[in-house]
Amino acid sequence: MPRPWVPRHVLVTAAAAEQPHTAEMLRRIEAAGVDDVRLLTSNRLTGLNEGSEREVYARAKATLALVVAPPSVLKPQPIPPSADWRIDLAKGCPAHCQYCYLAGSLTGPPITRAYANLDDVLAGIGTHAGRGAVTSGTTERGHEGTTYELSCYTDPLGIEHLTGSLAEAVRRVGTGAYGDDVSLRFTTKFDAVNGLLALPHGRRTRMRVSVNAEEVAGRFEGGTSPVSARIDALRRVALAGYRVGLTIAPVMPVDGWQEQYAALLDAVAGALADVPDLDLTTEVITHRFTPGSREVLLGWYPRTQLEMDPSVRTAKRNKFGGVKHVYPRETMAEMRAWFTDALATRLPGAPLLYWT
Repeated sequence: MPRPWVPRHVLVTAAAAEQPHTAEMLRRIEAAGVDDVRLLTSNRLTGLNEGSEREVYARAKATLALVVAPPSVLKPQPIPPSADWRIDLAKGCPAHCQYCYLAGSLTGPPITRAYANLDDVLAGIGTHAGRGAVTSGTTERGHEGTTYELSCYTDPLGIEHLTGSLAEAVRRVGTGAYGDDVSLRFTTKFDAVNGLLALPHGRRTRMRVSVNAEEVAGRFEGGTSPVSARIDALRRVALAGYRVGLTIAPVMPVDGWQEQYAALLDAVAGALADVPDLDLTTEVITHRFTPGSREVLLGWYPRTQLEMDPSVRTAKRNKFGGVKHVYPRETMAEMRAWFTDALATRLPGAPLLYWT
């Protein structure tokens, strides 16, 4: 079982040092045993690109920066098909997933930045309540209210022991600080949920665990909790009254994939079988990559065995001209049909929100 992430280096910008939430984060960081905490005299993070690509990566992954979220981050952005809006508690993640979703979308070394101006970050929940096109006002998911995704650019549970930001967001939404018709969503590859269980969540937060076939998780998801521990965490938060979900991602057609994913779904069904008032949803995301993310990932993980061969993929273009390499049409159709049937059979009553 991996220990909670403890950064070797913590950087605190001058602006972050003035924020009330920083004191709580520094208390947690000290309790975690971090010795190298530097209070910067400016708001710039410098010296991050020194050394080889591997040295830059290793140092970045061992660094937590407490910074102030800029105005561009404070305005919630649409995030279909997951939720109405995106709210970022942090940017960056301590895990070492060789298919990392953030590769190519973040600039500079992959340090984890936790936002100190938490009041400003969460204020967007109130300003955008009642607006949105994914759940807000819809027939299918309107009961969720206006939804806010917290895990677009980070795994908030993976750094929660250092920040306390996730618990504060859950508490505020759960007690109606931003109205009664809003809810939070986040997905995680970690299992440290004890600090969430007794919160007054008001059933307004849905925790999803990101799970995968044993071969995929074991080979490509470094620095995360084992899938079995994530499933146990899902059971514990469900028993605490939270709405829960599965993010099955990124699905890969490895050898014996049907048997491996069937075993995964059976394990989830067994763990949740006796949970009262279970509210479970599912999401399935297949593996894909862009030319930019492929280049970044091969720099971070030069010996990876992850298949990222454009010649065996289908190029999918968006309206802006960007390219994603996805599995061929026949493979996608086969996997979609299998998952649709397997989810309906093994987890009846748990809607499949989307397949992509």
